[in-house]
Amino acid sequence: MTAGLTGPQPPAMSDNMRRLLSSVALVLAAAVVMPPLFGLARRYEFVEAGQFSVYAMVVPALLVLGAPWEGFGRARADRHSHGGRVSLWVDRLASRRRLHPSLALSTLILAAYMAAVVAWRTPAAVAALRLHPGLIALEAASLVVVGVAFWLELVESGRIVPRPRRPFRAVMAAVAMWTVWTIAYLGGFSSTTWYTGFRHLAGRGLSAAADQQFSTGVCWFVAALAFMPVVFWNLLAWLRSEDDLDVALYMHVAEVGGTPRGHGPVSS
Repeated sequence: MTAGLTGPQPPAMSDNMRRLLSSVALVLAAAVVMPPLFGLARRYEFVEAGQFSVYAMVVPALLVLGAPWEGFGRARADRHSHGGRVSLWVDRLASRRRLHPSLALSTLILAAYMAAVVAWRTPAAVAALRLHPGLIALEAASLVVVGVAFWLELVESGRIVPRPRRPFRAVMAAVAMWTVWTIAYLGGFSSTTWYTGFRHLAGRGLSAAADQQFSTGVCWFVAALAFMPVVFWNLLAWLRSEDDLDVALYMHVAEVGGTPRGHGPVSS
């Protein structure tokens, strides 16, 4: 009966796997702002798009799945220590999210994520990043913070569970994916160059058109890799839970000696 109410759950992630995901997130976040990728992102649009994708989608997803905050409570049980305070904060946050789910707040977080994604892919923002590389710190911080908040609405992160029900999680992930795809499509297949300033020498290296199309491909691929599993898993889990609830209802009525109105007997 419990499985029918909660729906199928993904297998529990081991501590080693969580640590691996968190470590990969930190390595990727550092790699895209170090040579040679940092210099290439100032020269090629598709490398800059990869840099954006890492901070907007990959790092937030890996951090939420890795749930590095779970390790603090295990490492130090003393509530007066740093680890103990973090563990208590995570407990309170997880409890509030279970007791007070808010669809409006989840929608607001989705809107904030979409706004951040669109803002950092505008021609003005990309041009500013190319001319003033120090802005990458602001881009990374804003995208990772709002991205982590958004991914906490989509997947479980240790003790912290998503607020929305599964169908709405699937919708949120699909909307985020289509936002990235739309911006990438408009920029990549425009008849004019959206992102000016990248160096393209005739007959040498990538042409401007090829660079634009590769940039679109990078964003499409990363968005699909990040969000499609969330969409399909939540839809399948929701449909499965609906079937389980139907079976549970028949079993309950059979125990009390009746058949629910409008329904036939359960087929074997």
